[in-house]
Amino acid sequence: MLSEQQLLASFTDGCKPRDAWRIGTEHEKIGYCLDTLRPIPYVGERSIRRTLELLVTDDWQLGFEAENPISLHKGMANITLEPGGQLELSGAPLDTVHETCAEVRHHLRLLAKVRDELRIGFLGIGFQPKWQRQDIPWMPKGRYGVMRNYMPQVGAHGLDMMLRTATVQVNMDFDSQADMARKMRIGYCLQPMVTALFAASPFADGKPSGLLSTRANCWLDTDKARTGVPEMIFADDFGFETYLQWLLDVPMYFVIRDGRYIDCSGQSFRDFLHGKLAALPNERPNMDDWHLHMTTVFPEVRLKGYMEMRGADAGGKPWICALPTLWKGLLYDADSLDKAWNMIADWSHAEVLAMRNAVPRLGLSAPFRDTNLLQLAETMLDIAASGLANLNCRNEEGMDETIHLAPLLHAVEHNQTQAEQWLHAYHHDWNEQIEPLFEAAALP
Repeated sequence: MLSEQQLLASFTDGCKPRDAWRIGTEHEKIGYCLDTLRPIPYVGERSIRRTLELLVTDDWQLGFEAENPISLHKGMANITLEPGGQLELSGAPLDTVHETCAEVRHHLRLLAKVRDELRIGFLGIGFQPKWQRQDIPWMPKGRYGVMRNYMPQVGAHGLDMMLRTATVQVNMDFDSQADMARKMRIGYCLQPMVTALFAASPFADGKPSGLLSTRANCWLDTDKARTGVPEMIFADDFGFETYLQWLLDVPMYFVIRDGRYIDCSGQSFRDFLHGKLAALPNERPNMDDWHLHMTTVFPEVRLKGYMEMRGADAGGKPWICALPTLWKGLLYDADSLDKAWNMIADWSHAEVLAMRNAVPRLGLSAPFRDTNLLQLAETMLDIAASGLANLNCRNEEGMDETIHLAPLLHAVEHNQTQAEQWLHAYHHDWNEQIEPLFEAAALP
């Protein structure tokens, strides 16, 4: 029988000394057929299944659910499928952003092989711009069947989130409970600026959605029990135990038994811990059940044995590299961490929540106190750049990691995100047609 203390170890065991800190970058992309622009089905001559098979190398090996290939694995890196066929690379934990960018380049070269052989392309964008929910094929993964049935019961946009969104996120380390709590608070407070800077999903159903980040807007009405900005993060005594107790009460989705997903949607892991789960009477969980449950919460910053920073729309290679660069500069240098903390120390939960709610529509112009997110983003980038300069991780050409902040600095300097660039082109260059976006947002 598992105890709460054993569950707590899934967080506390993640504490690492500073010299063991790494960055892991995960990025999704939305596939489409080059000639029709339609979404890619799971099976067929031009399909997600064939894509996975083409990506097999001596290093990358297929993973299966039932008889269906659904993933690839290489060491600590994985390629997996999101519900609507979005392809995700979960990169290995790496020492530098330079290494992350090399990993991204290699991945995109593999996708170029798929493009050439199957005439399949991929978009670096936060939301499917043309096709409606009913046009998107579902991937054959058991967990998605349970979520598909449950999501409409708890939010209006859960199925859109599953089928039509794409993101980039970065995984960060901590050395203690105090370090984790501080970084989590900074992460939640700064996430609205990140969402605004990375806004890259201004279209839905073939036309402007009225939003700059349609992806971020989906999360506002997906499932309030497991998303957003939990108030507990702002408590002075927030720590591993606080997060554990919150997670125990987040409704479950499922457990796996004999390779099958058992629907436990809406039931309590706390009850499961005491043998009172309705779906599995008198049965108690194992650590695999707990680790699975940990993956079914989706707050703006998610805690496991590391922290996942989850606020950004997907983008092209420069944007993929920019996200780990930004968070590394903010959180991995002691001086910059202090500056970031001083920036947000007196921000309240209500203020951060109001920013988060305003960002999908207003982006960098969203207000905060007597300023706006554009001014806050400038300060945030200055702090990150100073941290990266202090860390002084240089590539073979002698350049430090600040070079990867370039798209963010450009967005702030010109007060124009990718979303706003595309909207301008839609109205002035594309004759209000969505099809040119598939070329503008295509990954190389």
